[in-house]
Amino acid sequence: MYKVIFMGTPDFAVSALKCLIDSPDYEVCLAVSQPDKPVGRKQILVPTPVKQTALESGVEVYQPSSLKTDEAYEKLCSYAPDFIVVAAYGKILPQRVLDIPKYGCVNLHGSLLPKYRGSAPIQRAVINGEKVTGITTMLMDAGVDTGDMLLKQETEIGENETAGELFDRLAAMCPEILLKTLSGIVNGTVTPVKQDSTQATLAPMLDKNEAVIDWNRDAASVHSMVCGMDPWPVARTSFCGKLLKIYGAVAVGGSLANGEPGTASVKNGEIFVRCGLGTAVKLTDVQLEGAKRMSAADFLRGHANADGTVLGQ
Repeated sequence: MYKVIFMGTPDFAVSALKCLIDSPDYEVCLAVSQPDKPVGRKQILVPTPVKQTALESGVEVYQPSSLKTDEAYEKLCSYAPDFIVVAAYGKILPQRVLDIPKYGCVNLHGSLLPKYRGSAPIQRAVINGEKVTGITTMLMDAGVDTGDMLLKQETEIGENETAGELFDRLAAMCPEILLKTLSGIVNGTVTPVKQDSTQATLAPMLDKNEAVIDWNRDAASVHSMVCGMDPWPVARTSFCGKLLKIYGAVAVGGSLANGEPGTASVKNGEIFVRCGLGTAVKLTDVQLEGAKRMSAADFLRGHANADGTVLGQ
């Protein structure tokens, strides 16, 4: 049985942790997760999904504020792990931590490396209109997602699939590729492959400022942005001076909205918005400031002035 220290924080990492806990070939001796963060108006500390899963399975949890301290290093060394498995942990591992495990630190990354290195690979792939993405396992080095690749598993991105939906599907793919990777390392059947850095793209963390829709972009780009910004920070514009979040927008053939980009047109109980290059999107799911999320049809029932309104002004 091989000893594993697991490092991860969000829901994305849970399925990988569970498969290691359930496997007869691995002993998860420690789960490392980021410190709990206060949530809601009452700022109640909520355990990370990885912490909660580990505790439910009787696995010890360690939540250091930094892995750079001697204390953290010595604690990790004390377990003499064969592997450190990392999935969306959220912190960079120092070189001396990378050197601890016998077989190295294996990372599960939500893209087909070397494309989309960084903390938001899934969202960026959707925002950029990619048709295919996947999971890459790699041996970690001191860089950000620059280590040698081990295995890849591809999947197509659905036409209207949101980043949140893709997160869930990629997370479900993690157990199979992880177990194949670990056994392949031990058996010598998986050969590390260096990344071609000339083909690398970056996927930095999303910012709310990026969520404002530029209606001068073509409809396909607006649609991809809306999908990629869901569930956070959610694509947004303004309607009559109020914030309007857009959860669903479908690119439609031809121009079904007249006027300058951002102009809304109401036809047959549906709302269309003109985009760049003479294209348009149909809004399907929105939330106006101070109101609940609702279908575009319900929104129109309460806003008869939508026709001809320019969004984003």
